[in-house]
Amino acid sequence: MTTTWDPALYLRFTDHRLRPALDLMARVPLPDAATIYDLGCGPGNVTKLIAERWPNAQVTGVDSSPEMLEKARAIPGIAWRHADLARWRADAPADLVYSNAAFHWLDDHATLFPHLLAQVRAGGFLAVQMPRQQIKPTHRILYEVAREPAWAATALPGLRENPVAEPQDYFEWLTRDAATLDIWEVEYLQVLEGENAVLNWVLGSIARPVVDRLPPDQQKAFLALYGERLAAAYPRRPDGRTLLPFRRLFIVAQRRTQP
Repeated sequence: MTTTWDPALYLRFTDHRLRPALDLMARVPLPDAATIYDLGCGPGNVTKLIAERWPNAQVTGVDSSPEMLEKARAIPGIAWRHADLARWRADAPADLVYSNAAFHWLDDHATLFPHLLAQVRAGGFLAVQMPRQQIKPTHRILYEVAREPAWAATALPGLRENPVAEPQDYFEWLTRDAATLDIWEVEYLQVLEGENAVLNWVLGSIARPVVDRLPPDQQKAFLALYGERLAAAYPRRPDGRTLLPFRRLFIVAQRRTQP
């Protein structure tokens, strides 16, 4: 089943989604570049910043969502490409393959990540950020609700319970072909505004494929129960704000210059 992504909902939390992208970019020690790919570019707001950071580069944004690319194409000076990220290959070895919050949607990272590093020229960089939030209430509650009899048969196929491996696994998968490996985790304390803030956040990410599988007459009840449990796990403060701790994994790998 194809998930339809809503760029407006995704961009509602631009500041929180942008910060890890910038933190990742800041750790790439690449003074200049000729060719850069932004994989899972979404609406292109991060791709634009990549082009500004490396102004001499030919930057290509790649995404599997036509809705996201339609929004991105309003940004000039960048090539946009529709592609399945699981099968993507660079036209020629790149100086930088960059990805912010995309590869947790794909499987078989033990094969995928060495393949991604292989798309980089010798001495170039692979830089990836992925949420590793599956151990937190945002995700655990979603799994619990999806297993309830009322919608388990429909909702469960949309779940990704362990989309991101342990940091040391990525080290093992990449170390053979990497000259340097920088892998770290950060838990951001996100301050969200508005009613049902955490529910709105996850509807722009992990919950969308689950909800899209439900018939319209079941979605309202599912979201009501999920939202109620999220509100108990992440209570709204008296000042109207909601605190959402959110964990992310970062990887910056430089490809070896010699086998």
